[in-house]
Amino acid sequence: MTNTVDDTNSSARSDDTTGRKLNNGHMTLIEHLSELRNRLIKSVLAVALSGIACWIFYPWILEFLLEPYCRTFPVQDRIDSRLFGPGGGCNLFVTDPLEPFSVRLTVAGYGGLGLAMPVVLWQGWRFVAPGLYRHEKRYAVPFVAAGVLLFFMGAGLAYWSLPRALDFLVSIGGPDLVSLFSPQRYLSFVVKMMTAFGVAFQFPIVLIGLQAMGIIENRTLRKIRSYAIVGIVALVAVITPSGDPFTLLALSIPMYVFYEISILWGVVTDRRRKKREATAS
Repeated sequence: MTNTVDDTNSSARSDDTTGRKLNNGHMTLIEHLSELRNRLIKSVLAVALSGIACWIFYPWILEFLLEPYCRTFPVQDRIDSRLFGPGGGCNLFVTDPLEPFSVRLTVAGYGGLGLAMPVVLWQGWRFVAPGLYRHEKRYAVPFVAAGVLLFFMGAGLAYWSLPRALDFLVSIGGPDLVSLFSPQRYLSFVVKMMTAFGVAFQFPIVLIGLQAMGIIENRTLRKIRSYAIVGIVALVAVITPSGDPFTLLALSIPMYVFYEISILWGVVTDRRRKKREATAS
C-alpha cells in the first residue's frame, strides 16, 4: 500500500514537472496569436510615429528624392522655366488636384516604414525567439543590426543607380519624346526601387539563417551555384521596376556576392563545429 502511494505521488510529481516544462517551453495557439498581436501593434506604432516625422520633414525628403531626377536632365535640356518654375524640367508635372496630398502621404508612409525598420525587425525577432535554442538566441542583436545595415545599404545603392536608370529610360524612346513625370508615378518608381534593393540585400541573412537552423545544408548551396546565378538574375529582373540593364547588374552582382559569403560562413561554421566535436570526444 505504501509503495502504491509512493508510486502515485512520484507519478503526480513527474506529471507536474512535465506540465511545467511544457508550459515553459511551448505556447498555445491563443498565446501565439496574442504575442503576434502585441508585436504587430508595436511595429505599427513605430511606423506611425516615424511616418509623422516624415510628414513634418516632407519638403527636405522630397528634395532628396528629386535629386536623381534633376541630375538626369541637365539645365540646358530642361523645359521652359516659365511653365514649370525656376527648376525647369526638374519639377514634376501635376494633373490631379488631389495628387500633392497623396504624394505627401506616400512619402510619409514609406519613409516611416524605412525609419521604423529597426523596430520592425526587432519585433519580428522577438516573436520567433521563443522557438529557438538558447545558443541561437544570442544572434538577436547581430541579426537586427545586420538587417538594418543591409537594408539601408541596398536603398543607398538604388539611390545611386537611379540617375543611370532614368537616363536609360528617358533616352531609349528617342529624341522625339519629351518626358513629363508626374509626382505619384515618379516617387512610386523611386520608392519601389529603393525598397526592392533594400529587401534584396536581406538575402545573406536568409541564407545564413536557414543554414543555422539546419533547413538547408552548405553543400547544397555549393552544388546549385550555377542555378543560383540564373535564379538571382531572374529574381532581380522581376522585383526591380525599371528593367534596365544597369539596374540589373547593380543588384545581381551584390546578391551573388552575398550568396558566396553565405557559403563561406557555412564552411567556417562547419569547421568550428567539427573542431569542437573532436575536442569534446
